[in-house]
Amino acid sequence: MIKVSESASKKIVSMMEEDGFNAATDYVRVGVKSGGCSGLSYELKFDKEIGESDKVFEDNNVKIAVEKKSFLYLAGTILEYSGGLNGKGFVFNNPNATRTCGCGESFSL
Repeated sequence: MIKVSESASKKIVSMMEEDGFNAATDYVRVGVKSGGCSGLSYELKFDKEIGESDKVFEDNNVKIAVEKKSFLYLAGTILEYSGGLNGKGFVFNNPNATRTCGCGESFSL
């Protein structure tokens, strides 16, 4: 399962509305791809459809779609949003990551 913090939920719902998506019916697609300073990087985008190989979760009024192969890397992750002076953006707190880069956008297992 992937969890969404309250701050991330509010930001996601707001961004979905700005981009013409509906948080009640559409999805946040979370994934992993090769690349980044630590080997793997996170992907986050909005989607209106789910695929046959997707796992679907809902937490804090956000529907999350994750392709099964990405889910192996993301199980137990908490998606948070930080809007402070030191940085602004989404943060993936991934218990499976053994190493992350300084910006927090890539990781390795």
